[in-house]
Amino acid sequence: MEATGMSLNTRESFNEVLAFYSDMVYRLAFSRVGNSFDAHDVLQEVFLRYIRADKTYTDEEHRKAWLITVTINCTKSLLMSSWKKHISDEELDENKGDYDKSIRQIEMNSTVYKAVMELSPKYRTVIHLFYYEDMPINKISSVTGLSENTVKTQLARARKLLKEKLEGVDFDDI
Repeated sequence: MEATGMSLNTRESFNEVLAFYSDMVYRLAFSRVGNSFDAHDVLQEVFLRYIRADKTYTDEEHRKAWLITVTINCTKSLLMSSWKKHISDEELDENKGDYDKSIRQIEMNSTVYKAVMELSPKYRTVIHLFYYEDMPINKISSVTGLSENTVKTQLARARKLLKEKLEGVDFDDI
């Protein structure tokens, strides 16, 4: 999807936007909530909000930033909901293993991915946005509402935790 220099309306190309951004929204949601059921719920909620907002975007970066921000906010709401707080650990473990095929394939083949998923949501988010979405620190700061220094600190801490988790892993075998 390429910006054409004119403003982009929500309704003009919903199917294109959904096709183009649904994987990104799903991956980010999954990296924050840790299971496919909740990630799908977040995906649906994000695109419902997208339709309801009926915004005009200055370019594709603006649209992408809006979708990332809403995804983060929806996952925060889900993680803080009273329903989620009362789910038993057993139920979470049951849901955690039920991934989509693409996620399951990535996880089975990636020690790094497993280590990232073991991080807390705040660290998974900055790692995901920085490495998987190729966002610079200033954009991550903008979409998460965190200061650039906080983003840098969280990235540094996440990298340190990953280094500790992956110590001794022979990457030639991966």
